[in-house]
Amino acid sequence: MSVNQEMLRGSTAVLVLSMLDREPMYGYQMIKEIEQESGGIFLFKEGTLYPILHALESKGMIESYWLGKEGGRKRKYYQLTTKGKAHLKEQQQEWVRFRGAVDKILKREVLAWI
Repeated sequence: MSVNQEMLRGSTAVLVLSMLDREPMYGYQMIKEIEQESGGIFLFKEGTLYPILHALESKGMIESYWLGKEGGRKRKYYQLTTKGKAHLKEQQQEWVRFRGAVDKILKREVLAWI
């Protein structure tokens, strides 16, 4: 099952910030964890994720660093900055207000059908 891309468009950055609030992650790891935790509803592709990461990094909300074994494969990890944590908290509060307002309207509509 998928969701309308218009509904997803406004929430992609906050999903990424939420994932990074748990622990530093590399891109592919974020893609897989978002997919798994959403039950397959959110299917990010690299072409979707990396522009979000670059935008968040340019705004100072996340920072990146390379990590890997000597002579082995290195991965670019991303982590939240203090500014990113503050922004995430604001976005979470805004999301709760938004969801509450939508739920009120939808539930009233559902009750009207019964």
